[in-house]
Amino acid sequence: MSTLEVIALPHLPQYPLCVGLWKNVKNASFLRQQLLAGNADFEYAFLDASVVLSRMQFLAASFRGINDFASNRMKSHNVHSEIVFSFSPNNNIAESFRRFGISDSTQHVLAIKVCSTPDITAESVSQHLQQNIEGEQVEVSDAALAEVADQARLRKIYKLNVQAKKGAANGAASTTSEIKELETSILGVMALKGS
Repeated sequence: MSTLEVIALPHLPQYPLCVGLWKNVKNASFLRQQLLAGNADFEYAFLDASVVLSRMQFLAASFRGINDFASNRMKSHNVHSEIVFSFSPNNNIAESFRRFGISDSTQHVLAIKVCSTPDITAESVSQHLQQNIEGEQVEVSDAALAEVADQARLRKIYKLNVQAKKGAANGAASTTSEIKELETSILGVMALKGS
């Protein structure tokens, strides 16, 4: 059963997103190789879900990437790589792919596909991802993303002094308010990039 979600951004409804989340992915190296080889069938924003804290974070990056695509201001080679780049706190494209894109050791994958042409449909994207990602597909929810997010790594990437509370630092789950505080800080850093 597919839990691929179709999301229309309010200001860019002509570019709906197909979004899926997979846990315990066994073939991240295959997916990465397809991206590196420039295989057009694998033109997605494949993200390491451990550096995606919430839906708001990936929606903000998607909006910026699609807006740059629609305005012809992209700094990377396609709208999907522009989305990955939009997660970055700085303007180094290669670094953004190392930090946010999938690696051979990625365990949890967030896949985003922009339906930029009529031939890209939710059904075709879902079928392609189901056939090519070996992992457990789960609902794309804030709870599922927070569960796989590496909050210490996110604090380091975004250079945030937002410290985890005592329990969270010892491996216990962060509270909803702590996650929201971290999310707000991350979104602020993402918004300031390039301004």
